[in-house]
Amino acid sequence: MSDTPPLAGLSVLELVRLHVAVLSELQSREVLRTANGVAGDYAELLFVNAFGWAREANSAKAYDATCSQGIKYQIKGRRLTSRSASRQLSSIRSLEEQGFDWLAVVLFDARFDVSAAALVPFELVQARARRDAHVNGYRMMMPRIVWALDGVRDVTAQVAAAQAALA
Repeated sequence: MSDTPPLAGLSVLELVRLHVAVLSELQSREVLRTANGVAGDYAELLFVNAFGWAREANSAKAYDATCSQGIKYQIKGRRLTSRSASRQLSSIRSLEEQGFDWLAVVLFDARFDVSAAALVPFELVQARARRDAHVNGYRMMMPRIVWALDGVRDVTAQVAAAQAALA
């Protein structure tokens, strides 16, 4: 028996409506905070739960959460699939202003299970990110080698535990 819901018999419109309903329910449960893709908001929730950080308002510029010591974290999530295995993160804004201290990254597999998670110090982000005028921000890749760089903390176990703890 498959653990995938029986969706093959649904029409495209029914699938789209189901998608909208699922997003709405995730918003009501405060998993999602925006109408953007699921990965970013879900990543925020997992990191906040894993480390006890305070989630910032959506209007906070350049960071998503803070810890009790006032350290600022920008949080990014990326879902890797057979169709899109790119490890390029969404745009990082205000890098010049050092609006965060750490970049918190989680890579999900195709089913949204945590594959890898890391905390990357600002200085390393600044050195590795590349300006992209088209998006008015910076792009950063997260190849597996980044986890081995000095200063990077592998937090896969903590973020996966936070995922497992969610009801």
